[in-house]
Amino acid sequence: MPSAQKRKVLEKTRKRQRRGVVYLLLAVVLIVIIAVGVYAYVSSLPPGIIYATLNTSKGTFEVELYRSQTPITVNNFVNLARSGFYNNLVWHRIEARFVVQTGDENTKNGGGNNNTWGQYQGTTVPDEIVSSLHNYAGYMAMANTGAANSGSTQFFINLVDKNSSSLDGKYTVFGRVISGMDVVNAIGVVPVYPAPPSGVCCQPKPPLPFLTSVTISNTP
Repeated sequence: MPSAQKRKVLEKTRKRQRRGVVYLLLAVVLIVIIAVGVYAYVSSLPPGIIYATLNTSKGTFEVELYRSQTPITVNNFVNLARSGFYNNLVWHRIEARFVVQTGDENTKNGGGNNNTWGQYQGTTVPDEIVSSLHNYAGYMAMANTGAANSGSTQFFINLVDKNSSSLDGKYTVFGRVISGMDVVNAIGVVPVYPAPPSGVCCQPKPPLPFLTSVTISNTP
């Protein structure tokens, strides 16, 4: 082969090699960009379980919230907590060996007409009944008016396992106490007024038990 032709072939080979290197570098850069994008997207996703620390006048307890199973309910609770809605509300319904309940804005700072306690209804959220989540002791659920899709701001914590048979399928269970259940039980034995012929049941006597604040976090 003439030397001039060899040079042309060699030059073409070198050009192909250079293009190959460029394509390889572009592919690596593209892979890195995609990987960074995927990592950023995954990092931005809400975790399946997030946590709430509930500070009360009886002490502090922690709850895991089941966001992947009850996303609308948990997001509603988280947004209310972060807005300060739950600050300084009374545990207005206390039934020993049954539930403790709070989340009514009418109880703010223990003021107002206690005949209205338990009646506050804010923006409602749809029911998210999950068959694997039960109203066992320590589990947290949305209170409602008795009608479908009427959960709003109020929630209760079960004190006994037997609630499961009567409450499952009627109330959205969206969390569980993972530490400080002794605090919940302490709220559950606060003395209450006798239930009136009509009106709100099981209101606590002074000194009133308060939910003072709720803090949300991604780790326990």
